Amino acid sequence: MDFTLNDEQRQIYEYGGQLAQSYGNDYWRDHARRHAFPKEMFAKIAEDGFLGLMVPEKFGGAGLGMTEMALFMEGTANYGIPLLSIVIGPCMSLSHLAKHGTEFQQKELLPAACRGDIKFCFAITEPGAGSNSMKMTTIAKQKGNRFSMSGEKTFITSADVSDYCLVVARTTPHDQVAKKTDGFTLFAVDLKKKGVDMQRVRIAIPLPEEQWTLFFDDVDLGPEDVVGEIDNGFSILFDTLNPERIVVAAICCGVGRFALNKAVEYASERNVFGQPIGAHQGVQHPLAKAYTNIETASLMARRAAWEFDNGMPAGGSSNMAKYAAAEAGVEAVDAALQAHGGSGFTEDTGIYEMYPMMRLLRTAPVNRELCLSFIGEKIMGLPRSY
Repeated sequence: MDFTLNDEQRQIYEYGGQLAQSYGNDYWRDHARRHAFPKEMFAKIAEDGFLGLMVPEKFGGAGLGMTEMALFMEGTANYGIPLLSIVIGPCMSLSHLAKHGTEFQQKELLPAACRGDIKFCFAITEPGAGSNSMKMTTIAKQKGNRFSMSGEKTFITSADVSDYCLVVARTTPHDQVAKKTDGFTLFAVDLKKKGVDMQRVRIAIPLPEEQWTLFFDDVDLGPEDVVGEIDNGFSILFDTLNPERIVVAAICCGVGRFALNKAVEYASERNVFGQPIGAHQGVQHPLAKAYTNIETASLMARRAAWEFDNGMPAGGSSNMAKYAAAEAGVEAVDAALQAHGGSGFTEDTGIYEMYPMMRLLRTAPVNRELCLSFIGEKIMGLPRSY
């Protein structure tokens, strides 16, 4: 495995610096505080061709891989621009359509999504089925060659600004399947369809992306809305789990690095008792430890992306990357806050807003305990815990 970036990858990684000239952390914080979707920044990212990084060129994308997507996400987060909306749209939803979509989805929806003309969100979580997705109750009952979907999904990121939602539903109830992973089907649902409604989930964290609960009441769907095979959608879902973990790890590493860079600058300039506070080991060592953990997690995320791109089992590395990066991100922001003292909690500094988001990513989209259980069972060979 070669950790050297080629010219194209380096340009992707450094794009965050270019974006920050017009849409930097100040812009992100302003939208986060107002819970306002950053339309102008999103349009710029689309114009520059980054929404379709993992979409084949024949469908309007760049035809690149997980490595490039992770570099893009980490590179923008390095400048205090964490793009959670990219996780559920361009990374998870569009890659599904590229691999498993119908001709209409691939030739019409994908190019439009790569241009930013339409947006996708992703819906799997339900009020009674979070990590235990097998127990979801949203069902699409088949009527001839059509389906009637009813149910509820929650914590759906950016549903309010999305045109389509990739929805995971049961087409066979869980008590009627031979295997617990049978009976799932994915649908690309037009959110303007009759029977679709949504309600905001009020999150206390300052983020530009809002969370929503979606309600489906006998929503009419046809074969043109199916993504992949009927009743065999769970196998497709496994394609999203590792990429989701990898790009979230990349975001955590970037945000941690952003906070530490601010702390280094402040600790080098702030003089107390005749010398910079960064010269004191009580300030220096927590920052150095946090930096080491950020860089270690970043390497694991790149390894996971490399394994994914090369068709290797990436579950172990992806879970370790997500766990390590979320822990390191929380530690880095906390160390940066401590180094700043009281000024770290002012609105102008731009650090404290990152803390609740980092704490969120320790729990979502998969919590640290499930990552550790996966590592313990699948990698280390310990008995199954859940």
